[in-house]
Amino acid sequence: MIEIDKITNIVGNHVPPYLYGKNFIAGETYVPYAGPYWDNEEAIAAINTFLNGDWITAGDSVHSFEKEFARKFHTKYALMVNSGSSANLVMIGALKKYFRWENGDEIIVSPVAFPTTISVIVQNRLVPVFVDIEWDTLNFDLQCIKDKINDRTRAVFLSPVLGNPPDMDDLTQLCERADIKLIADNCDSLGSKWDGKYLTEYCVAQSNSFYPAHHISTGEGGMICTDDAKLMKIMVSMAWWGRDCVCVGKDNLLKDGSCGARFGKWLEFYDGIVDHKYVFSNMGYNLKPLDLQGAIGLVQLKKFDDIEYRRKRSKMIITSLIVDRIKGVQGVKKYDKADVCWFGTPFICESKELKMALVKHFEDNKIQTRNYFSGNILFHPGYFDLDNYWEYPNAMKVLDKVFFLGAAPHYEDKVFDYVNEVVKYFKF
Repeated sequence: MIEIDKITNIVGNHVPPYLYGKNFIAGETYVPYAGPYWDNEEAIAAINTFLNGDWITAGDSVHSFEKEFARKFHTKYALMVNSGSSANLVMIGALKKYFRWENGDEIIVSPVAFPTTISVIVQNRLVPVFVDIEWDTLNFDLQCIKDKINDRTRAVFLSPVLGNPPDMDDLTQLCERADIKLIADNCDSLGSKWDGKYLTEYCVAQSNSFYPAHHISTGEGGMICTDDAKLMKIMVSMAWWGRDCVCVGKDNLLKDGSCGARFGKWLEFYDGIVDHKYVFSNMGYNLKPLDLQGAIGLVQLKKFDDIEYRRKRSKMIITSLIVDRIKGVQGVKKYDKADVCWFGTPFICESKELKMALVKHFEDNKIQTRNYFSGNILFHPGYFDLDNYWEYPNAMKVLDKVFFLGAAPHYEDKVFDYVNEVVKYFKF
């Protein structure tokens, strides 16, 4: 065994300092829109698990992370996978099987969403049905949802704008009246609440991402959550090659597995003895993470309350620096019941020219900007044939007039001071 103090000595001074904002130099250091809020704790946990753990792929650290994540965010079951996009893929596939949705059934989505919120619907032979957005919140227009619901509609796929939700009271009531499911791509919204409850508590299932830009990061990684044990069993199977066995962690080392009957007559049409680990009840994938990612996740969870506070602070300060001083720029509307853990700091400009000028000014001064992701996804070659982009006039304007800056937890006062100076000499 390699002792932890030796690992600390090796890696303790080798974590890139920009990741947590300690060595920022105005005008020289980039202001990234996001990045992992790490220090050497994450590096030590990862290397210790890699060198001293019992399993390289998902094992005890991942299993512990799943349990702690579920406890923290008020859900019964959590499954870690290798990305948020994979979480969406498995979630939609499992929902389709569990609720017996048929090929061609419909899921309502926003055209202003991340691509893998939409592609996974098509990949599971379902149909994405698009609704236009409200211009002040950038979330989908609930009246438009009502107009699109029909007897093939099975779910609304919520993807809050940088963590900022629509009116969840109206949305949940709408879904209940129509007897359709509410599911969530929560990748940008971890920690966001509505009326004191996490957004995900309103949903039958939800995905999360631990990509470096997101609220907590394991390098890459994702999580699927639900309160439904039968649905979770399907999710686990689909993420683990489609196998029927769901032993995790040290249970994998048990001679007879956690069920006590690993070797048995598991196949209906075969009269021999079969190892349960090689019985496949679904067509699945291999989407397992590494165990060292689970170890990093456990460290990140301990920092989440601090991350949440710092993200909210960053968003508030950066919004005021720009909206209060640049005419023609506004933030997005937030409902009173929403308590948002911001992924970024969004701005709506009154003209395309103003947006382009601001983006150039910030980028020229090493302050990273981002489009609000794809804008209208139907503009893009991979999605062009799904619907007519011109039928969604508000979504049409997003690429022209919307961008966002960071709301990163590692921003220190000297970063805000620099942004303030850059804003001062913007000319339009």
